[in-house]
Amino acid sequence: MSAGLPSQAPGAAQPVNTGAPSPGGACDAPGAVTVSPPAGAALPIVCDSPHSGTHYPEDFAPAVPLALLRRGEDTHVEALWADAPRHGATLIAAHFPRTYIDPNRSLDDLDPELLDGPWPSPIAPGPKSKLGFGLVWRQLDARTPIYARKLSPEEVRGRIERCWKPYHRALAEAVDQAVRDFGCLWHLNLHSMPDDAYARLGLASSAPLADFVLGDRDGTTCDPAFVALVADTLRDLGYRVAVNDPYKGVELIGRIGRPELRRHSLQIEIRRPLYMDESTRERHAGFERVRRDLDTLLDHIAAHVREQLR
Repeated sequence: MSAGLPSQAPGAAQPVNTGAPSPGGACDAPGAVTVSPPAGAALPIVCDSPHSGTHYPEDFAPAVPLALLRRGEDTHVEALWADAPRHGATLIAAHFPRTYIDPNRSLDDLDPELLDGPWPSPIAPGPKSKLGFGLVWRQLDARTPIYARKLSPEEVRGRIERCWKPYHRALAEAVDQAVRDFGCLWHLNLHSMPDDAYARLGLASSAPLADFVLGDRDGTTCDPAFVALVADTLRDLGYRVAVNDPYKGVELIGRIGRPELRRHSLQIEIRRPLYMDESTRERHAGFERVRRDLDTLLDHIAAHVREQLR
């Protein structure tokens, strides 16, 4: 990932929208993304929450109710990890919803069935696009299309320019800054997962969904010792932890993670019922416990990174 212009002035942070979805409006830089820089001494830790956005632009025009669309949100994830800058990390969060355009997809992972005309450059729809969950989602699930229309290429290009590119510029700047300053990187790609994740993915499992799922694309994006540190810390805090089951990680950790170059990238999924009511998207009493435990995890991660720097 190449460096890009920062989405806002260095040292500034716009508040992330953690409440109800916005009624509409444009989704353009710098409003597409919030960058919260380290609050103290910086460490080469970059945390990003690409799917916690709750701002639904006016030009979305879906054919399903907002309550259904919100099932795609990683609602409140950026708030759960809000203490990351206090531990020396940069925290990046999208404001737009993943159902509008998904920053955890490549630009060529585009579903041709979604478009009403030819795309001007080559596309390579991956497995997610074929299920309707590509760069721009076509489906909410196997039975629920998002639109009663096809989208024009111009409409999709607008979403790329206003949302996808600003997010990737902000993330690239943070990643490149860490590598320039320290020669290494620990990237945490932050998500949440529904309690029925196996069913939504069409998978059968005899075991219940773990509380946390860590993804490193089958050991290719991150130092195994770091994965073990995160897993062991969460287990010591009382959580059930799985690795690469059922989520392995997608575009962002695959692009950023290069363990051989000391660039480690780990996806972290949190089971939503631990901290919110999935039907209302509202936080419940468990939110504060999870937030405090993630603060403990961040403290362990920061100590590990400082030790590696020595």
